[in-house]
Amino acid sequence: MAILFRAYFATAYGGGIRRTSGGIPVNGVHGFVRYFMDAVNTFNPTHVACCWDLGSATFRTEQFAGYKANRPEAPEDLIPQFELVKEVVSSFGVPNIGLAGFEADDCIGTLAKLHGGEHEVFVLTGDHDLLQLVDDKISVVIMKKGHGNYKVYTPESLLEERGLTPEQVIDVKGLMGDTSDNYPGVRGIGEKTAYKLIQEHGSIDGLLANLDALTASVRGKIEADLEMLHLSRQLARIRCDVPVELHIDNCCWSVDRTAVMKKFEELEFRNLITLIG
Repeated sequence: MAILFRAYFATAYGGGIRRTSGGIPVNGVHGFVRYFMDAVNTFNPTHVACCWDLGSATFRTEQFAGYKANRPEAPEDLIPQFELVKEVVSSFGVPNIGLAGFEADDCIGTLAKLHGGEHEVFVLTGDHDLLQLVDDKISVVIMKKGHGNYKVYTPESLLEERGLTPEQVIDVKGLMGDTSDNYPGVRGIGEKTAYKLIQEHGSIDGLLANLDALTASVRGKIEADLEMLHLSRQLARIRCDVPVELHIDNCCWSVDRTAVMKKFEELEFRNLITLIG
């Protein structure tokens, strides 16, 4: 979903909403296909699946009513593209995965851990929250600005760049909160302090066990927001036990060019046909 939004706004800001001759907006889907195919051609996967959010109500909104409550409604021209993009993904023979009550991140985490035992998994995303999934078999590929610009995170590169383990990514978010997802963490503790505290004490639990070692100011902030600290850590953690399944044989990357071309013709994506060989 983040990639679709990125593709939409990359063109919408300039006022150029690509539409079919029938007036259907397709700029987000068009851009998504370009991002999608660039990633496929870069990483040459043997299997591909795509996970989607299915509405705004999830177990996190039950835990905290303000979760993501600051986000504006999707642009009117983007709404019909939510289903169109899934149709395009299906035309590639790629399964669309999602489950009501959970976020796409939870489905991604579940499937990555499920198949990471036997396979090398790459998670393509623009969302740094997914760095918590990194392990010896799961790499998180962050899409940076521009086509074909990726940063691949492994446990080693995550530690080298950020000084954090994947588990500590969660604890940092618990302390500093997340303005995008609209949960506060501990008021008054920003990113720099959160990193420092987790790097020094190892975890939120280690931090709470050593409150006496903290400055009076930091200790006071944590003690005043202890309940929200624990809740924010829960909200930050990606669930890896979602009841979704995907048999590995059902997501083999084997494109039926005829099916894709039919969908491209329908959406008037003739300039993208060269991307599928």
